[in-house]
Amino acid sequence: MPEKKTFNFVVVGGEANAGPPIGPALGPLGLNVPMVVKRINELTADYKGMKVPVVVEVNEDKSFNVTVKLPPTSALILKEANITKGSGKAGTEWVADIKFESVVKVAKAKFDALSAKTLKGAIKTVLGTCISMGIKVEGKNPKEIIQEVNQGKWDSKIV
Repeated sequence: MPEKKTFNFVVVGGEANAGPPIGPALGPLGLNVPMVVKRINELTADYKGMKVPVVVEVNEDKSFNVTVKLPPTSALILKEANITKGSGKAGTEWVADIKFESVVKVAKAKFDALSAKTLKGAIKTVLGTCISMGIKVEGKNPKEIIQEVNQGKWDSKIV
């Protein structure tokens, strides 16, 4: 059975290049590195400016396969908030405000990666990330929203 080599990289969506870490890792295998980089950039174009984990599998015949993993929850929240970084003083400094629908969108996207059993649980996990990033939800501290989710106040938006 042919031997596969697997490489894990974190790239900025749509902006990978043949420099480190990709070039030095794949170059010695005799692979067409610019072709691999082009494929990575095609697959990560939707995540422009976000750090995205990618897996490159290289076969013995020098064929390759690129798999894009979902960016971290925090990166998806930053995209929804349209900002580049969270607060350095979470809890006392708020840097953005997002809609509850954005929280649901991120929770659905990351559901399989989160250790939540239900969508409500995933939403609360995302809200917890909002707390640590200094991002309000619907103008409120995410802790308040978590209590409201527990009370069923947002059930109509969780579908």
